[in-house]
Amino acid sequence: MIVKSVELSDFRNYGSLLLNFSDGINILYGDNAQGKTNILESIYLSGTTKSHRGSKDKEMIHFGKEEAHIRTVVEKQGKEYRIDMHIKKHKTKGIAINQVPIKKASDLFGVLNLIFFSPEDLNIIKEGPAERRRFLDMELCQLDKIYLYNLSKYNKILNQRNKLLKDMFQNPELRSTLDIWDQQLITYGTKIIQRRRQFVEELNTIIFTIHKKLSGNKEELFLSYEPDCSDVYYPQKLCEAREKDERFGSTSVGPHRDDISFFIGNIDIRKFGSQGQQRTAALSLKLSEIELVKKIIGEEPVLLLDDVLSELDSNRQNQLLNSLSTTQTMITCTGLDEFIKNRLKLDKVFRVTDGVVTEESKA
Repeated sequence: MIVKSVELSDFRNYGSLLLNFSDGINILYGDNAQGKTNILESIYLSGTTKSHRGSKDKEMIHFGKEEAHIRTVVEKQGKEYRIDMHIKKHKTKGIAINQVPIKKASDLFGVLNLIFFSPEDLNIIKEGPAERRRFLDMELCQLDKIYLYNLSKYNKILNQRNKLLKDMFQNPELRSTLDIWDQQLITYGTKIIQRRRQFVEELNTIIFTIHKKLSGNKEELFLSYEPDCSDVYYPQKLCEAREKDERFGSTSVGPHRDDISFFIGNIDIRKFGSQGQQRTAALSLKLSEIELVKKIIGEEPVLLLDDVLSELDSNRQNQLLNSLSTTQTMITCTGLDEFIKNRLKLDKVFRVTDGVVTEESKA
């Protein structure tokens, strides 16, 4: 799987831009705040419909304009796909695949499989559970449309149940409708719990070997899925929490409160690991994602590295760079020194200066 090209119109700080990529390592370098990350963001949008920054659509449109366009050409299993995205300031974005409009944004998932790695991801181990749930959901939604459907339904029902709990303060007679929402929440929540457990088990078979290598055979990493409640006891726990939920006006039980723990031996490194251990585990997690996606879909995903190298020590840089030989990779950085020092083969190099991108000769 490769991104062949991306074309931008009035997106972020780009009035007009067309880039053709190599199927190997592509470097986008330049000073900070010049527009490097904006290019990665446009590719990420093309695969997921969302900004990795959590930006709203209107925030991604060039200043003074009403709309922006992204056109991404992808090659997957020998077939070419053209993803057109029309971002509007005051309306829902429009998306077409091979010039055929899609009705649901979820129809885009799976056309382009991406793994995004930023400095913030190095903190996924020590941050709160929300970041780890987001990791689970973003990867599973790209790989499994049934999971995407179940998660979407669960989130909608959760919001409706929470609204009902708040409305019940003024209208206690609404309590009789709570059972309907609870049953639906259990139906979809149970499926989410089961799929997340399976996904973590699959990751464990891969991450153990990768992390052992990254740590110089010194450490063995194990992931543990920590559901807020098991799928078996979910109905019971939700029922037991009803009085509390009514009192606080929100749902306190379910997969929206899940977490993942990371153990080296018997030590939970979320709480007791060194910064080095936490960062190595985060890197192991990203490298494991690549292998798992490859195993499931039979193709390498596209890897987007946003200024990550500057946050890693030389050993972890080498481990990461050496793993990229068969994966199409887009890397943003401020300079080329690390690549030259590591004698890494660069297939395309782009200099980014204030929204102007110039292709340079290979390093």
